[in-house]
Amino acid sequence: MIELPISSAPAESRPKRPEWLKVRLPMGENYRNVRGIVDEFKLHTICQSGNCPNMGECWGAGTATFMILGNVCTRSCSFCAVKTGRPNEYDEDEPRRVAEAIWLMQVKHAVITSVNRDELKDRGAEIWYQTVRAVKERSPETTIETLIPDVKSNWEALERMISAGQEVVSHNMETVASLYRKVRPQAKYERSLEQIRRIRDYGKRTKTGFMVGLGETKTEVFQIMDDLLEHGCEILTIGQYLQPTKMHLEVAEFIHPDLFAEYKEVGMSKGFKYVESGPLVRSSYHAERHVF
Repeated sequence: MIELPISSAPAESRPKRPEWLKVRLPMGENYRNVRGIVDEFKLHTICQSGNCPNMGECWGAGTATFMILGNVCTRSCSFCAVKTGRPNEYDEDEPRRVAEAIWLMQVKHAVITSVNRDELKDRGAEIWYQTVRAVKERSPETTIETLIPDVKSNWEALERMISAGQEVVSHNMETVASLYRKVRPQAKYERSLEQIRRIRDYGKRTKTGFMVGLGETKTEVFQIMDDLLEHGCEILTIGQYLQPTKMHLEVAEFIHPDLFAEYKEVGMSKGFKYVESGPLVRSSYHAERHVF
């Protein structure tokens, strides 16, 4: 596990969170219903584990992004709030419970993600496959997006993960090439691009997302767009990086909504079929719009 130092920079030197990043507190009947179902079936969500700023909006609308294969990740990405360590959870009944929860929530479009399970020979692919199949059998009208981790070039595992009938397969780049060592120390930029290309070659609708405000330049943002299009990516999400704890990377810059609008315009002009770009955009934000 990589330990990230607590920054010694004085608070007044750090960028202050602007007004456009304020969000509503989670509340309302739909929020309570979703929370109750998640708790009842002993499930994990990236909404909770990743401290997502949109949890109030999404849960209030009756949707959630389920996280399978536990809530402990084998990676130590310096931006992510999910726990890092040696996982001990491998629940063969999890696919059934996820499917039951999605059916009870009457979800029209489900998003499923997972932690990295590098210690497993198949990277957790079998649980992935069984989960998607269980959802399709229980709720045949529900469309599914799977946000899958880096399989470290285990392409057999990748094929198993994405062959269960989901409509959209997403794999996040997270940042530009020059920041990979700092942001995703156990990942490789080119390997993630190849994973996206293989997903596209398999015939799936491809999607990715990355964060801004980590110190990237506009030129680098445009370059990752070109790289993604070259590798067959169709859908792109761009959002503001927010520091989850003092142990994680600091925000280098809060990007103005006008620049997010520019990134969306440029991305669409370059050839993406859909671009979600905004300060509070996350991978599964408005995911139902990405099934076309």
